[in-house]
Amino acid sequence: MLASLHKDHLNIARLLGLLKQKLAAIRSEERVSYFLIRDVVDYLREVSDKYHHPKEDIIYDYYLKYRVVEGDVANRLQLEHAKLVEAGAELREMVEMILMDAVIPLDQFTAKLEQFVALQEAHMNYEEGVIFPHLRDSLTEDDWRHLEQVWQNRAIGDPLFGPEISQHFQDLARRLSLPLSS
Repeated sequence: MLASLHKDHLNIARLLGLLKQKLAAIRSEERVSYFLIRDVVDYLREVSDKYHHPKEDIIYDYYLKYRVVEGDVANRLQLEHAKLVEAGAELREMVEMILMDAVIPLDQFTAKLEQFVALQEAHMNYEEGVIFPHLRDSLTEDDWRHLEQVWQNRAIGDPLFGPEISQHFQDLARRLSLPLSS
């Protein structure tokens, strides 16, 4: 399960790299596709918020229930997930306003986009550097088997990096040079 979460993080990092490119282009006063930015945010909201983070929450809730965990670590992951959901919703709303030709000050948009990327990266770094090593060291093979069974009932396919690319993410897949479904 940790391997699949790590793979998700690599895919998310790839998308965050794309957002950073768009941020640099905006700052250089180059033209960018706000549709592409919206697609990245949509993917992160659809997959991270509805699949990836809940999977982490199941593992971490189990870990907290059966292992002694001290300090703020116990609540940090869920608080960060909630903050990421909120930041994604705010950014998505701002992008939609831009696409509907609303006048949004560019500095406000770039600040929101930069904040979103920074939150995502800091969160993944915390998980990879602190949480995942704790889980690896603490949970047994039986624990992982149990968690895998719990998760199987909720698993969904990845609409961008999975075997079938959703129609909604076809342009984004082309931008990332992913092989398109036939």
